[in-house]
Amino acid sequence: MKPETRSAPQKLSSRKITTAFTLKGRWESPIAGYLFISPWLLGFLLLTLWPMIQSMYYSFTKYTLLDAPEWIGLRNYERIFADDEMFRQSLQITILFVVLSVPIKLFSALMVAMVLNKKIKGISVYRTFIYLPSLIGSSIAVAILWQNIFGINGFINRFLSYFGIEGISWISNPNTALGTLIILVAWQFGSSMVIFLAGLKQIPAELYEASSVDGASKVRQFFSITLPMLSPVLLFNLVLQTIGSFQMFTQAFIITKGGPINSTYMYALYLYDRAFSRYEMGYASALAWILLVVIAIVTALIFASSRYWVFYETEGGRRK
Repeated sequence: MKPETRSAPQKLSSRKITTAFTLKGRWESPIAGYLFISPWLLGFLLLTLWPMIQSMYYSFTKYTLLDAPEWIGLRNYERIFADDEMFRQSLQITILFVVLSVPIKLFSALMVAMVLNKKIKGISVYRTFIYLPSLIGSSIAVAILWQNIFGINGFINRFLSYFGIEGISWISNPNTALGTLIILVAWQFGSSMVIFLAGLKQIPAELYEASSVDGASKVRQFFSITLPMLSPVLLFNLVLQTIGSFQMFTQAFIITKGGPINSTYMYALYLYDRAFSRYEMGYASALAWILLVVIAIVTALIFASSRYWVFYETEGGRRK
């Protein structure tokens, strides 16, 4: 009796199934995913996570870059909260900067986004030019330009002279120096504007048409339709801009260097001075972790308050 053998079609079918299974198993393996994200993963581990762990350790040490770290426990934090007056002053200035700059920046971004959401000829060109300041706004060249614009012989004072108004050195006056930095940051609203514009395009036009039939004015449409529908995007922009404003450094360092009379002495600038001017790396690490905690608390408060003013369409309105 001859042994049972498979026919050619059966062998081919079995080979196809085996090959498909092999291919399926290979593509479903998590190794391929880890290989694709490995450049980012290595960068995160080596350039972000490991420096954070080192910074946490150094915050409990006396470390000056010239000597080996010496463990001192919580002494850096005790000095900061008990004896460091400049810590409190720089933190107050930074909080004031955040409170003033973020709303102005978001308001400007939203208003411009609503204008650019109209069907206007050549609107793409306008969007490009309006977004340009956000690409170069944080550069040193723009900071120096801003310093010249608000200087004693700058553009602002020359413009005021045409109306018989004698200007001042805006960046050298403690009453106006912080305002110049706020204006510069608010001028860089391009990224927030693009995000708002994307959110505006997701609002159904039928809502505006129905409200117009009911006699709603443009102002009523803005507060009853635009803001509620745009509230998740507003929350996203608010969190991003708040975190970024707490870390503001370049503009204050180049334009005012923290002056005059420490009126623009931002927290990040104070941290930089402690680390790279006084070489107190352990003390600066403690300052950095305090800033991280402050940002985390403020962000948590924003998210906690969002349940009262952020609306999600998929959840039937206000988030529970």
